[in-house]
Amino acid sequence: MRLTEELLTDVVTLAEKAGKTIMEIYSRSDFGVEYKDDASPLTIADKESNNIILSGLHDIDPRMNVLSEESAAVAYDDRKSWELFWLVDPLDGTKEFIKKNGEFTVNIALIDRRKSVLGVVHAPAAGATYYAANGLGARKLAGGQSRRISAAKYAGSPLKIIASRSHIGGKLENFIKKIGNAERISMGSSLKLCLVADGSAHLYPRLYPTMEWDTAAAQCVVEAAGGSVTDLDGEPLRYNKQSLLNPHFMVSCDKTVIWKKYLDDGS
Repeated sequence: MRLTEELLTDVVTLAEKAGKTIMEIYSRSDFGVEYKDDASPLTIADKESNNIILSGLHDIDPRMNVLSEESAAVAYDDRKSWELFWLVDPLDGTKEFIKKNGEFTVNIALIDRRKSVLGVVHAPAAGATYYAANGLGARKLAGGQSRRISAAKYAGSPLKIIASRSHIGGKLENFIKKIGNAERISMGSSLKLCLVADGSAHLYPRLYPTMEWDTAAAQCVVEAAGGSVTDLDGEPLRYNKQSLLNPHFMVSCDKTVIWKKYLDDGS
């Protein structure tokens, strides 16, 4: 599959279609909440968005495999040979959706040999879409206007750090405290990575669990914007592992941000 502007536009349109349905459900006074085996919440918006995206990706290329958070699990023995596939989170930030703070996204990524090569992150409540593909740069669409985005160059303190709104604990608090002169920005969902991509923040430390579909689309946007998404050894995150759990990671605007020395041993 060739990475073209047409393909990227098709995926953006699909994410926005799913986002429209999510917002229709979001506007209801009661949309019901279920809980999965891992105690994470699930709403009708997750399900409806998933159905729309699976149908749309099939229309783009019916031969392509899709791995989605809200679809049936695919055993590693069945997917380990997948070189090219779609990786989807139909509603990232379900907790934020339930809280009605608007900080949730639709994530669609194309994975090629374990690397995220195309990514679309649509934030329906904010009316914004971040999107990128290898060789095509990173852009943000808002208010009907599309513009190029790039990660900021860190020019000294204070360091702008993104923190999860729903996952805060001792490791992150200690990390920020050691840095000292830092400005904290709280945010939900994959929007945290996108704020590094568009220059609004310098660093997003993630020292708590995430899954592959949480990061893949936004990683492509960050990298296309000149930033990085790496594990704590400095290696870029890779996809379709036997375990779909991500390692702890850092999203950084550029290599001048030195963060390793502030980590606790064993983080």
